[in-house]
Amino acid sequence: METNTFIIIDDLRVGETIREEFKKEKILIFLEDLCYGLDKSQLYLENLVDDVAKGLPEEVTIEQLYVFMAEVVASRVIYHPDYALLAGRIEVKKLHRKITYSFSENVERLKQYKPNRLKLNDYSLLSDQFYEVVTKNASFLNNLIDKSRDFELTYFGIKTLENSYLLRMNDEISETPQFMFLRVAIGIHFDNLDAVMETYDLMSQKYFIHASPTLYNSGSSFNYLSSCFLLGMKDDSIDGIYKTLHETALISKASGGIGFHVHNIRSSGSFIASTNGTSNGLVPMLRVFNNTARYVDQGGGKRPGAFAVYIEPWHGDIFDVLEMRKNHGNEEHRTRDLFYGLWIPDLFMKRVKEDKEWSLFSPNVATGLSDCYGDEFVELYERYEREGLAVETVKAHKLWMAILESQIETGGPYMLYKDACNFKSNQKNLGTIKSSNLCCEIIEYSSPEETACCNLGSLALPRFLKTVLIRDEEVLEIDFAKLHSVTKVLIKNLNKVIDVTKYPIEAAERSNKRHRPLALGVQGLADLFLELRLPFDSPEARTLNIQVFETIYHAALEASIELSIVEGPYASFEGSPASKGILQYDLWDHKPSELYDDWDSLKENIKSFGLRNSLLVAPMPTASTSQILGFNECFEPYTSNIYNRRVLAGEYQVVNKYLIKDLIDLGLWNSATRNKIIMDNGSIQDIPGIPDEIKKLYRTVWEISQKGIIDMAADRGKFIDQSQSMNVHLKDPTYGKLTSCHFYAWEKGLKTGMYYLRTQSASKAIQFTVDLEEAKKVKNNAIADSSKLKRKRYVEVDHVSVKRKFIADAVKANQDLSIYGTPESEPSESQYSIYDSTPLSCNIDDPDSCQSCSG
Repeated sequence: METNTFIIIDDLRVGETIREEFKKEKILIFLEDLCYGLDKSQLYLENLVDDVAKGLPEEVTIEQLYVFMAEVVASRVIYHPDYALLAGRIEVKKLHRKITYSFSENVERLKQYKPNRLKLNDYSLLSDQFYEVVTKNASFLNNLIDKSRDFELTYFGIKTLENSYLLRMNDEISETPQFMFLRVAIGIHFDNLDAVMETYDLMSQKYFIHASPTLYNSGSSFNYLSSCFLLGMKDDSIDGIYKTLHETALISKASGGIGFHVHNIRSSGSFIASTNGTSNGLVPMLRVFNNTARYVDQGGGKRPGAFAVYIEPWHGDIFDVLEMRKNHGNEEHRTRDLFYGLWIPDLFMKRVKEDKEWSLFSPNVATGLSDCYGDEFVELYERYEREGLAVETVKAHKLWMAILESQIETGGPYMLYKDACNFKSNQKNLGTIKSSNLCCEIIEYSSPEETACCNLGSLALPRFLKTVLIRDEEVLEIDFAKLHSVTKVLIKNLNKVIDVTKYPIEAAERSNKRHRPLALGVQGLADLFLELRLPFDSPEARTLNIQVFETIYHAALEASIELSIVEGPYASFEGSPASKGILQYDLWDHKPSELYDDWDSLKENIKSFGLRNSLLVAPMPTASTSQILGFNECFEPYTSNIYNRRVLAGEYQVVNKYLIKDLIDLGLWNSATRNKIIMDNGSIQDIPGIPDEIKKLYRTVWEISQKGIIDMAADRGKFIDQSQSMNVHLKDPTYGKLTSCHFYAWEKGLKTGMYYLRTQSASKAIQFTVDLEEAKKVKNNAIADSSKLKRKRYVEVDHVSVKRKFIADAVKANQDLSIYGTPESEPSESQYSIYDSTPLSCNIDDPDSCQSCSG
C-alpha cells in the first residue's frame, strides 16, 4: 500500500517551496546511485525503502527525510559495514544540498556573517589574512576541492564533524568536510599554494589529520591551533598559585588541554611565615582548579575544560590526592573534573619492590626534590630522611596499595616514570622535566617562565597499504616509501603551526618558539594488522610495529634536518643529546634494524645542520579524529567487535568491519552469530564453527596478554622521543595483576607506564535484548572452511637496506590507495543495546569522544 506522505522541498535556488508526493521508486533510485563501490546485493535497498516509508509522518521536509533515511541505514551497520558508508553518503547529500557554494563563495559568506544576537561590526569567523589568501586565489582553491571525497566518510565520522568541527552560522552547519580540510590547509600555509594543495590532498584522502584545535580554529580570527600545554606552578604562594590558575583559564578558553605539576606546593599543616599560620595543603587549592575546569570550558563550549595534575609520590598530601576522584567520601575533598598523574622516581619503585619504608615531605622544607632525578635525587632524598625532615614515614607498600585502590575504582592516577622521562629526553639539557600533559604522551620541559606547548597530528596507517602482484597473486604490503614521505609532510605542517598559531599566554609562545617540539602520532594500527591478517601480538605484527615507528622516526628526523637547513636549528639545540649524535634509540641502548642503512649519516647531518625541532614523535589517543577517519584509535587493539558508542554527537552502532566481512565469506554471519557475539560482550571466542585462526585474529584487547601490549609499547618506544598514551586493560583487575603490569612496564623502560586502567567491571553493565533461541543455534555450527576468505593476505617482503637520498623532496601524494575489501550481510529483526566497555577518558561527560589531546 502506497504511503500518503508528502515531501516539502525548499528550492534553495529560487526560494520556492514544492510539495511532492513521496515515491518509493525515487528513493530507491536515490539510494542505488549512492551505492557505487559497495555491494548492493548485500544492502537490501528495497527493504530499506519500506522501513523508511513506514516511519514517515504525513508531511516531512526533504532535510528531515535525509536525516531519517540516514538513521535507518546506520541502524543496520550490524548486518553489513557498508551501511555505515551508505548512511554517511546520505548525510553528505543533505550537507551538499544545503551548501551549494564554491569554496571561495562559502568563505565570503562566512566572512560576512554576523551572529543574529550580536551587533558587532568588527566580528568575523575568519581572519583577514585567511580571507585575503582565498580571495586572491579563489579559482585555484575552488579547483582543489574534490566533493566526492566527502562520500568516503562513514556516518559516525560525518556526525562527529557536524557536531564539533564544521563551522556554523546561526547554529546551522555552514561548511562541508572538504571545505574544512582546505580551510585547515590554508590556515597552516596561507599563500604557499603548493603546500596548501599537498596538505589538502593528503588530509582529504585520509592519509593524516591534524588535531582537534587545529581543525576547529584554522583560518579563524582566534587562530589557536595547539593542543597541549604543560605548566609549572609559578610559586608556592597565593600570588604564584593564582597566576597559574589565571593561565590555565586562558589556555582552556583557547581549546588547550592542560597538564600542571604541584610538587612545589607545601603540604597540609605546613608553616606559613607571613601569617604565622598553617597551610591547608593541596586539597582546597585543587578544588579551585577543579571549578575553573568546569567554568572555563575549551573553545567556548566545544568541549569541557580538562586539567591533569601531576604529583610526585613523596609529597606529604599524596594520600589525600589519591582520594580526590573517588565516588564516595566527603564532597569537600573531591575534584572529579581533574585528572591525576604520578611522576614516579625509580627510588619509589625500588622501595616498594624491596618492601621498605617511604618518607613523605613538604616541599617548602625538603626543597629541590622535584628539581633533580637519578642519583642526585636519591642522594638528596636520603639526606632529608637522615635529617628527620619527613612529615610522615609509611611502608612503601601502604602507599602502593592506595595507588592501586584508586586506579581500580577510578581508572587513575596515570603512571609516569620520572627517571625514564628525563634520562631518555632530547630536552634533558634544559633542566628537569616535571610533568606530562593531559594524555601522558607529551614529555617536555616547563618552568615558571616557560609553559611547554605542543602541536599534534596523526598518520592513518591503513592508508599506507598497497596491493602488489607476487606469483600471479594479489597481496598486501606496507608502502614504507609512502609512509616516509607523508610523515615528512606532516612534520613540516606541525612545524609551521608553531609559527602561525595564536598563543593564549606569552610563556607558551616563548617556550614553543625556543624549543619547537612536535607530536606526531598514529591511528589505525589495529586496522593495519587486520587488513594484513596478522593477530595483534603475533611475531609478524611485532616486527611491523617496529618498522612502522622506525620509519616514522627516521622520516621525522630527516624532515627536521631539512627545515633546519633552511630556517636554522631550534634555539636550544646546542647541548642536546641529538647535537652530540645521540638519538632516542641510543638512549635505550638499542640498535635499529636494517630497514634504513643511513642512521650514521643522519646523525652526522644532525651535527652539521642541526634539527629544527627538539622533539618529534608522541603517539596520542586520537579519540575523536579516529572517529572522523573511521579507524581504530591510535595503537590500541579493538575493545569489542560489536557495541554501541555514546558520544556528544549521538549514539552509534560500531562493528568490526573486518570480522563481519570474514564471517560473511565463511557463511557464518547470521542472526544466531550476531546475537551470540552481543551476549558475549563483543567476543567471538566461544562461538562454534569459527576457525581458530579467525578467533585468534579477532581477539579483543581483553583477550590479549597485557605483557604483549607492554612489549609492543617498549618496542616502538625506542623510536618515540616523547612518550605514548598506553592504556592497561584488565577485565577483572586485582592488586596482584595490576602490580605485575606496573612493574613490568617500569622494568621495560617505558616513560608512560599507564595512561588509564580500563576495566570491564568498572564500565556500564552491558544491556541488550537478544533472541536467546537464535543465539543457541550457533552450537550447531560446523567449522567453516577458511579457504573461502576473500580478503588479500600479507606477504612479508625483504626491506633490508632501503637506500635513501638525503634532503629528498617529499613525494607528492597523488595516489588513491583503495584498501577496503568486499561488503556483506543479511538483515534480522533482533533488537539490542550494547555499550562500549571503555569507560574512562579525559572527558567524563563524554568518555568515548575525548578531544582534548586528540591527534
